[in-house]
Amino acid sequence: MPIAFERSPRRRTAGALSLAATAILAVSGCSVANTTQSEAANPNTLRIVVPTEPPTLEPCDASLTATGVVVRSNITEPLIERDPNSGDLQPKLATGWTQVEPNLWRLTMASGIKFSNGAPFDARDAAFSIKRTFNGAIGCDVNGYVFDDSKITVSAPDATTVELRTETPDPILPLRLSFIEVVPRTTTDSDKVREPVGTGPYMVDFWDSGQRIALKLNPNYHGASPDYSRVIYQWRAEGSVRAAMITNDEADLATSLGPEDGAGDLGVAYTNNETTALRMQGTDAPLTDRRVREAIDYSIDRDGIVKALFQGLGRPAAQLVAPGVVGYNEQLTPTPYDLAKAKELIDEARADGVPVDRTIRLIGRTGQFPKINETVEAIQYSLSKIGLNVKIEMMDTSGQMQYQMRPFVAGSGPVLLLVQHGNQAGDTQFTVDQYMISDGYQSTFGVADYDSEIRAAEALTGAPRQDALAKVLADEPEKVHQYAYIAHMQAVLAKSAKVAYQPNSATGDEMRLAEMSHATARND
Repeated sequence: MPIAFERSPRRRTAGALSLAATAILAVSGCSVANTTQSEAANPNTLRIVVPTEPPTLEPCDASLTATGVVVRSNITEPLIERDPNSGDLQPKLATGWTQVEPNLWRLTMASGIKFSNGAPFDARDAAFSIKRTFNGAIGCDVNGYVFDDSKITVSAPDATTVELRTETPDPILPLRLSFIEVVPRTTTDSDKVREPVGTGPYMVDFWDSGQRIALKLNPNYHGASPDYSRVIYQWRAEGSVRAAMITNDEADLATSLGPEDGAGDLGVAYTNNETTALRMQGTDAPLTDRRVREAIDYSIDRDGIVKALFQGLGRPAAQLVAPGVVGYNEQLTPTPYDLAKAKELIDEARADGVPVDRTIRLIGRTGQFPKINETVEAIQYSLSKIGLNVKIEMMDTSGQMQYQMRPFVAGSGPVLLLVQHGNQAGDTQFTVDQYMISDGYQSTFGVADYDSEIRAAEALTGAPRQDALAKVLADEPEKVHQYAYIAHMQAVLAKSAKVAYQPNSATGDEMRLAEMSHATARND
């Protein structure tokens, strides 16, 4: 029988090889990699080096970058898949979906598919996976990232049909479902799993904690067999070391590199879905004054940051979502760099009694993106030129996230927080619900009129939805002005000449191994 569930409240390249990497190689006298000679010699083994070890391979945590690059569409698969290039939704384990009533969606399941353990897939597995994602005891990251607080009822009336009834009409429910990876209904629903079972082209061979993860082909896979029969993931924190592993033929793919890491001609620059911005906490003076927030926006030299610090890998931003996301507004232009105008606004605020001399904390996350320290210093310098007193604080991830997500640190004072947001879903609703609506999980303040505009836009579909969400993004600086947008980012992936793979906007969150092949088999 159908089960009603409610979301838990938890939300949530060119350049020389660096001296540091060279020293590691020289002092150790051995390889920086842990792949064996037989693995290196096997042309059917794909060796990937990433920045960090996945904290888990739990499919309902696949929205975590370190987990998603291993799990999503490799070990497990969703019911519906989003094309990262076109943004279109495509059938995967579901062959079709229909909104039969305003509050009811019906999905048809594919037949003849088996999990890697040999068990057949049907609608009961799909319904179980959806319910499991909403299990508050597990605390799935996908739950917090993708779904809101509304109640949903899910049922499987027969082996090929899943029905979902929402409390209010949800026009983008299929897009939300694209984030749920399907597991067998025999999977535990009381704890997260270490080695998941799925329907993807690969399955876990072993996980040597702290060293590497190995995947092997799923013998029951329903699609064409990938070129590589085995995949080895390793992790190295230093980008220069990851790049060195490619140039030394100790790895075939290296992710999350900067232009200075030394990948040389093997580096491939691509546009990812990340946008950097400065969030202005408008609950503490002087940031409560709109003129001060406007002045900060005018003080950011976006062109200079992109050209000098990012070496051209990015472009100045005028909104928090990147091209290709529903709602992206191509008419918006970045705020001009105008220190004279900024200083004029600060002087005007000071004359009206605003405490513009109060120390403002500028918080960044160490290692969040290449050249983040220099970016923070450039912003601080510009703000000092207009008369603001700004103190830099670089924090690790756990420390910085206390300021980025609710509940925010009490009594923190005025805070400027450097954030980087990637809209993996492809719809602006996932951005504004988190970052812009008054009570958003990563929003510090807002106004009722803007909240109403957001909710009205989210109820629309098709072209009216695109237009309304584009207006929402255009109105943020006018109605709230919580953000000073900096840049739409680009990333660098180093790739062996033996591998054919074209990275796309989703590569940082999801690398589909089945799309990788031997370079001799096709052109990149």
